[in-house]
Amino acid sequence: MSLKRTPLYPMHLKYNGKIIDFGGWELPVQYEGMGIIKEHCMVREKAGLFDVSHMGEVFVTGEKAEEYLQNLVCNDVNTVQDGQVLYSPMCYPSGGVVDDLLVYRYNKQKYLVVVNASNVDKDFAWMNEHLIAGVAVENVSDNYAQLALQGPQAQAILQKVSDTDLGSIKFFWFNPEVKIAGVDSIVSRTGYTGEDGFEIYIGPAQAIQVWEAILQAGGDLVSPIGLGARDSLRFEAKLPLYGQEIDQDITPLEAGLGFFVKLNADDFIGKSALVKQKEAGLARKLVEFSMIGKGIPRSHYEVRKDGVPIGHVTTGLHSPTFKKPIGLALINIENTEPGTEIDIIIRDKPIQAVVGQGIFYRKKTKSK
Repeated sequence: MSLKRTPLYPMHLKYNGKIIDFGGWELPVQYEGMGIIKEHCMVREKAGLFDVSHMGEVFVTGEKAEEYLQNLVCNDVNTVQDGQVLYSPMCYPSGGVVDDLLVYRYNKQKYLVVVNASNVDKDFAWMNEHLIAGVAVENVSDNYAQLALQGPQAQAILQKVSDTDLGSIKFFWFNPEVKIAGVDSIVSRTGYTGEDGFEIYIGPAQAIQVWEAILQAGGDLVSPIGLGARDSLRFEAKLPLYGQEIDQDITPLEAGLGFFVKLNADDFIGKSALVKQKEAGLARKLVEFSMIGKGIPRSHYEVRKDGVPIGHVTTGLHSPTFKKPIGLALINIENTEPGTEIDIIIRDKPIQAVVGQGIFYRKKTKSK
């Protein structure tokens, strides 16, 4: 089967992107002249422009759209206002995660649901399987290109090519009627990097125009950024990746996403399993850790305590911001207290690490 390309594929060639197969898409892992670490630091210090057009978009409409979504996701859709964005896991009856997604509320009868690229077909089938009368779901993924402009300079750069006061868009809110470089756009103050920034939804035919306008407006303050830095940025900010921190066998409670699971709200798929899990007490949970010994932890590496397997690394790397190896691991609850020493098995050798808390990235906020 041939690989898919986003509307911005010509830009990845123009800016010398190193193209890889990413879940069936031809996308840049990094760009020539920068590399993953420089791109990562560019976003932390200035701004970076990402092509995330491979993400999926589904419109949910109808008189019972709110009721339908309330049953579908773990977070409380009833509390969302027009123009607000809701993050939520979507679960199986077992409590395992189908996907984590964003719900954009236009009004009580119209929502845009944004899902992970690798899960579009699966999620859309799941949504159809649980469809109720008075609701329609439409996969409009091919109708949109999506760009993400992230970093402390994101607003200043995007404002140069926007007709809207971007300061009026609060964190996790959106405006569906913004012009970017003269192009009709949906703009939300959301992202996957731990930095301030925006995600921009536009027609595929206008994607290159908007991409080039943003880079021109930003000058030396912005660069195209590839998938490598996107992953290291989201990891440093402790943002989950489907297939690593969450999946069909890992519940949101185990993954530390309990804040987004409203067990006191209306019924939803997976609620009874999650209530039981919480009442019984977790057998395992996700922890932060730092390496003591020399070695870089990687996804799926085994974790041991006193020679006994207790879990596995979900994500790990040498942090470009903190300049040391850190990781996330899903381990037995008995060993999750901060300060607990554990071993990460690297090349068949136990390398010492320590469970921590608060060791991941939190962006500096401006004082008022």
